[in-house]
Amino acid sequence: MTFPEFTSEQAEVVARAVRAIQEHAPACEAAQDVTPGAALAISQSGYTRLTVPTEAGGLGAGLGVFARAQAEVGRADASLALILAMHGHVTGAAFQGRSLPPHLLDAVAGAGVRGELLNALASEPELGSPSRGGLPRTVATPDGSGFESGVWFVTGRKTWSTGARALRWALVSAATPDGRVGRYWVDLRGEGVRVEPTWEGALALRGSGSHDVVFERAPAALQAPPAASHPASSAWFWTAVAATYLGVGEAALDALRRYAHERIPTALGAPIATLPRVQETVGRIGAQLMAARTLLAHATATWDAQPGAGAVPLIGAAKAVCTNAAVDATDLAMRAAGGGALTAALPLGKLLRDARAGLTHPPGEDTAFTTYGAALLDTPDRA
Repeated sequence: MTFPEFTSEQAEVVARAVRAIQEHAPACEAAQDVTPGAALAISQSGYTRLTVPTEAGGLGAGLGVFARAQAEVGRADASLALILAMHGHVTGAAFQGRSLPPHLLDAVAGAGVRGELLNALASEPELGSPSRGGLPRTVATPDGSGFESGVWFVTGRKTWSTGARALRWALVSAATPDGRVGRYWVDLRGEGVRVEPTWEGALALRGSGSHDVVFERAPAALQAPPAASHPASSAWFWTAVAATYLGVGEAALDALRRYAHERIPTALGAPIATLPRVQETVGRIGAQLMAARTLLAHATATWDAQPGAGAVPLIGAAKAVCTNAAVDATDLAMRAAGGGALTAALPLGKLLRDARAGLTHPPGEDTAFTTYGAALLDTPDRA
């Protein structure tokens, strides 16, 4: 099982995004933030159009194509790839699930077509990830009546705001006066919004600029009333994460293979690629990554063929397998490379740190495998 092929236009924007990331990632890592140049380059790559439907001016990528694309940009750099992952999954899920009102869908599509980066901001200091439930402390206060006609003001703080300084728009989750949760379309360059630099010194994803965003009566141009979650939300988010970190693991394998041919110890008189121990490690990493990639391709193909709640547990399992494969790949690559892996000459230290960030994204490993196991037990004649 492999991912679907790109159209020529999809392939072009993915290639441009990869080049932009490769060019700007070192500066972002050094700055521990998204540099203005990086933000501009990834915005202008056209990647923000990838998951916008063709009828709305986009490139119409389904989940399998999106997964393939994210693995490629993740291979270039996790931090900047994750910014694109957030934009792509929010857009893809919104349109496939029709989880936003038409006027808000138009705004999401327009941002993608114009190259304006967006993200959904939901995590908070007390709440943590909203995936396990809980009411946000961020509130939306109406000035008028009704979601469609009224003006709303958002007040609160959101954490882990991937690409904060690069974003133009955010879908902000906030509690309504009646204790439910709505989503609010906020211009992050407008009044009542500030980025608080809390990401410096982060263990991983240093170039992602995942700072806190603070809202103080920030006006919301558009709103989505409280509604039940759609399966597309989980499917697209979990795929975005799985594919991005799969790319990190594949980058570690690439780095180790190059180093194994370049490193010629005097005592050996030949590249370390000739050593059985190194060959075994490379084979082990390659097999694990291929298994993870194949599983993710199968899971996303299952969704594309029949999107719905029944396809979601397998995607969750694929996310757990992909992120674990990336962690194992970077760890084994570090071991095989020896002392050279500790130097800046090899990217393995950075890849090791970035890969571990994949474990923190929902679904957690326990939830992913428990949910998939329950699905298998409900249908014992099918895998």
